[in-house]
Amino acid sequence: MCSNMVRCLGDGNTSLQKLATSIVFFFCLSDVSCNSVEQKIYVELNNTVPCVRLLNATHQIGCQSSISGDTGVIHVLESEADLEWPLSKGPNPPYMVLLESSLFTRSIMMKMKNESNRVAGVAVVVPNTSPPEFSPHTTCPNENTGVYSDNYGPNLAHCNTTVWNPRGNGLSYEEFDFPVFSLKEDNETEFIKQCYLDHNRAVNGSAPQYPLCAMQLFSHMHAVTNTPTCMRRNDINFSINPEMVCDPLGDYNVWGSIRPYNDTVFGHKENESVVIAAARLDSRAFFWEVSTGAEGSVSGFVTLLAAAQALREVTHEAPPTRNILFAFFQGETFDYIGSSRMVYDMENGKFVIDLDNIHSVLEIGQVKNLVNNLQSSTAGLSFLLVEPNVSQPLPPSSLQRFLRAQPIPGIVLADHESAFNNRYYESFYDNAANLNLTYPSDLSPEEQLEFVTDTAKSLTDVATVVARALYKQAGGNESLVNNIKADPKIVTQMLYGFLVSSNNSWFQAVMAPELKNILKPSPPEYYVGVAMSSTPTRLVQYLLANLTGAATNLTQSQCQKPDELPNESRQMYSYLWVQGIVPPNSTERDSFCVRASVRLTKAVSPAFELGEYASKDYSTWTESRWKFIKARIFLVASRDLEMLTLGVGVAVLFTSLLVTYFISTKADVLFSSTREPASAAY
Repeated sequence: MCSNMVRCLGDGNTSLQKLATSIVFFFCLSDVSCNSVEQKIYVELNNTVPCVRLLNATHQIGCQSSISGDTGVIHVLESEADLEWPLSKGPNPPYMVLLESSLFTRSIMMKMKNESNRVAGVAVVVPNTSPPEFSPHTTCPNENTGVYSDNYGPNLAHCNTTVWNPRGNGLSYEEFDFPVFSLKEDNETEFIKQCYLDHNRAVNGSAPQYPLCAMQLFSHMHAVTNTPTCMRRNDINFSINPEMVCDPLGDYNVWGSIRPYNDTVFGHKENESVVIAAARLDSRAFFWEVSTGAEGSVSGFVTLLAAAQALREVTHEAPPTRNILFAFFQGETFDYIGSSRMVYDMENGKFVIDLDNIHSVLEIGQVKNLVNNLQSSTAGLSFLLVEPNVSQPLPPSSLQRFLRAQPIPGIVLADHESAFNNRYYESFYDNAANLNLTYPSDLSPEEQLEFVTDTAKSLTDVATVVARALYKQAGGNESLVNNIKADPKIVTQMLYGFLVSSNNSWFQAVMAPELKNILKPSPPEYYVGVAMSSTPTRLVQYLLANLTGAATNLTQSQCQKPDELPNESRQMYSYLWVQGIVPPNSTERDSFCVRASVRLTKAVSPAFELGEYASKDYSTWTESRWKFIKARIFLVASRDLEMLTLGVGVAVLFTSLLVTYFISTKADVLFSSTREPASAAY
């Protein structure tokens, strides 16, 4: 580009051309070094996760920055009393408050929210260890979308009888008009603290001297007000490339049955009775996509997967009179998105069965402490199921959405009689450590995958009880019930894959080759999000197919087009080509085709299909879109120096303009050249 600019000057005077070449060369050099200059000014922070904006029918929650990002002088908060500096005494507002997770409390956050003109943002340092308790969710999860309301069981509605999550501080449902980011406890955090100590720390109450260490957070959200507003803005965008401002939360439900259903024939099935076994797949946390949901969701759906596997042989050998349908619901955290969509489809003839076909529902909730809290029994297992000894409402559960539509017998299996035992409900601390999932330090990752932990043994017992109960409830042969046992090795492999590392040899073997990139050396995120078919959904789909289906001799091409073969039908089964294991002394995988009655159905709230964005009957949660998320720190000069620099820059600009104008008007004099007269020939 630079050489072209020089050529554009034409064939003018040599001195002018040399001057222009020097100027253009300077700009070219500046352009080349621009990135390195920026790197010298800013230190980009890579291990950050933002709080983002979510919206529903009535309001918005979450956090955002201004469109150009928010900048503030860093202040490391050491105690709640230390808030006086950024909120009133500090001479250099606004402040970017850095705080440890122990200070990430409702009291401190609400004080900063109320003085947001002096707070530019908040950065929370998430430690590697967990506090005694922390739950940013509300005390009454999903209180307005369950079965209880002012019209049905008003004495049980709004947690009047039982406060399910007494530790909840409600921070996840507050709106903050400044950005809030999480930082990992690592070298970047130590660098920020050192920058604060070197430049910002007040000495003997005196103001620190410039330059000061500052932080800039970018997390501008496009959607505002509520879901009806943002969806209306989506609908009225007439540009060629419309810019959406929000998206409905949603994913896919995963379901399968011991006897297959034709997935093209919907509605009521005559003489068909079905027992539904359900669990939820999703979780959430205050910060975007850092929800691990170990006790809140993983313990439940791993137990159900293990129960499904335990039933495979006995249901083939002695099929029960009723069918068993395993359902894994997505989006349950946000007003029961998945279960309400399945109920809606059943009511409207869009599912393979309807509500009248349901015999009963068994749902697995949080079961971490179930084994420890229940009595011993002589049935070869470590516990006995008991009922609460007082009359009380159902805990937050998918069953409530079925009951809201129709009276159906059901039970919720959980480790709490009243309030949750989970100390970290819907928080980033609900991780493997919260399930006491630990391994000997000398084991390799592959050995950890095979190591049967105490947690795995406990959940195996729960899965065995669930499988036996489902078989009996479905009318199975009672003489075979005690032969049903879950496999602790499968449970421990699932716990490792879902809570430690999804990129392990077992998960690799059961997944399709085209999906291998979703496996990471870390656990999946369980926030439902807006990207359909998330990692947990795909993992559960393939695991359920492998645990309940059958390996076939079909080739890969036949697996992709099974309808061309006799006795194969895509209407009755799903056909999944999986990678398989790597045999000893080989580098090639033994890939094969799995035939299973496992399906995916939409888990998007009916409110968006009906266009009822202000619905009181269905979830209306949406997630705002944004352009980019970024965090960085740098040294900021004093206001006086900034104004002086600006003044000098303006002066230089006008001086340059005057010089340019003078040279331009006198160019014919300054750059004229005397030429020798041409010799005349006579």
